[in-house]
Amino acid sequence: MLLTMHIKNIALIEEIDIDFKDQLNILTGETGAGKSIIIGSLGICLGGRFPKELLRDDTKDGLVELTFSVDQPAIREALENLDVTLDDSDELLITRRLSPNGRTVNRVNDATVTVNRLKEIASLLINLHAQHEQQTLLKPAKHLELLDRFGGDTLLKKKQVVQEDFRVYQALNKERSQDGMDEAERNKRLDFLQYQIQEIRDAKLVAGEDEELEHQYKKAVNSKEILECANTAYELTGYAADSAAEQIGRAVREMRRLAELDSDLTDTAGLLQDVDGLLADFNREISEYMKDMEFDESQFHDMEQRLNQINSLKVKYGATIPDIQASLASFEQEQERLLGYETYKKALDEKWRAQTEKLEASCKQLSDARKKLAEALCDTIRESLSDMNFNTVQFEMRFERADAFSANGYDQACFYISTNIGEELRPLQEIASGGELSRIMLAMKSCLANQDDTPTLVFDEIDVGISGRTAQKVAEKMSILSRHHQVICITHLSQIAAMADAHYLIEKNVEKEKTITSIRLLSKEEEIEELARMIGGAKITETTIHTVTEMKGLAEQAKIN
Repeated sequence: MLLTMHIKNIALIEEIDIDFKDQLNILTGETGAGKSIIIGSLGICLGGRFPKELLRDDTKDGLVELTFSVDQPAIREALENLDVTLDDSDELLITRRLSPNGRTVNRVNDATVTVNRLKEIASLLINLHAQHEQQTLLKPAKHLELLDRFGGDTLLKKKQVVQEDFRVYQALNKERSQDGMDEAERNKRLDFLQYQIQEIRDAKLVAGEDEELEHQYKKAVNSKEILECANTAYELTGYAADSAAEQIGRAVREMRRLAELDSDLTDTAGLLQDVDGLLADFNREISEYMKDMEFDESQFHDMEQRLNQINSLKVKYGATIPDIQASLASFEQEQERLLGYETYKKALDEKWRAQTEKLEASCKQLSDARKKLAEALCDTIRESLSDMNFNTVQFEMRFERADAFSANGYDQACFYISTNIGEELRPLQEIASGGELSRIMLAMKSCLANQDDTPTLVFDEIDVGISGRTAQKVAEKMSILSRHHQVICITHLSQIAAMADAHYLIEKNVEKEKTITSIRLLSKEEEIEELARMIGGAKITETTIHTVTEMKGLAEQAKIN
């Protein structure tokens, strides 16, 4: 679950720390107090956009930190698969820092991660339902996505089979479209292939010969300068008058005399003798090198022609000799295929038909599994909606077959609903009001949370468009949901706030001529005061206090039951 949240230098927030509790955490406050900033900061730390404009002080870093406690074995295993290792404390720290220059740093514990990896990790720990997310229910394309999430691992393997079958199917389709040529086109292509194949074969390329030729060519081009330098070195190290060899030879003779006079210099004289020998070896090797540097014009011409031939082939067929040889193999393969075109085309068509049948079968298996799961999902949603004052609701999912295959199968699906007796079911996007969408989304979230066991659920104003008895039912549903998950909820409704196990007040104050947002955990007495404000507004009477005290008592009793 989410243990703590630390926000620094974000919008109206200078620095705040929030210690969350388990079960139902409620956040309330006046409009404009900064509730959206806190939820926005939470979204930032889960991988959302972190624009530079959010910095309160644009000369300092902005920071959001979340500390989670992770004790579920399945989640720990999933984190390890993402290269996240937890210590014995079971705590995981997610940090996002934005510098004034716009650079963002994302860290999980002590490791820097990409935004995409951060999102993967965060999705295992927390699910954020932001404002207006229920509008996604108006898009039928999202309905199938919700069903697949509900199916979890049950559908995952079947979807992977479909994806692989579709990949092969697409490749065969592409190959068929590329090979739809007539006899004239085929013959033209064969002639060109034969020219390419023959050109490469005639070259009789040898791997590595281009590098050796380039080396020898460079030597030949620079042979005059090379010989001048080598000859100078030869003369300086030879045995002409005043050469290095002559001078060292004299020194060797003198050292021998010294060694005879003083045996302590024997080793030193030996070192100089070694130098004399090395210099003689060098002089012989440089002499042999100069003999090998003799190029004739015909050799140079042949070398130049061969290099031009190889470089011409590189321009046409590949940057290296292995690349050219790979092109030759590809041309030969295509030539063989075109020479036996009718046989190849027949075999390709047969492979395509077989793959189409295979894809059809895997799509059907996926579709059948989806339809079975859809019944279970809709049953669960109907039950959940009934708990939230949809007393006569009908809810189902209808399937249609798409015009073409896709990596997601061939299903198109849409939720259908009827909220009143005698009304026929119609597509969800056609009839649902804002309040109905909020409740349906809550029902969805409840079902999905139970399925994937997400530890923490966050709801930002899930209560849009509801009031009265319906609000009470939603409050009870939130309370039930919080028995198995940590729930964090921003609300304007007193009925939901009364169910809080921990109630936080978000306030906006002016300090030192600056507007600052703060948050604090309310005591039992302060909870009553805040509930009274939510019901009665600015003027709070004894009757209001009595009402909210009774409301809080009933809420506590409902949690027990």
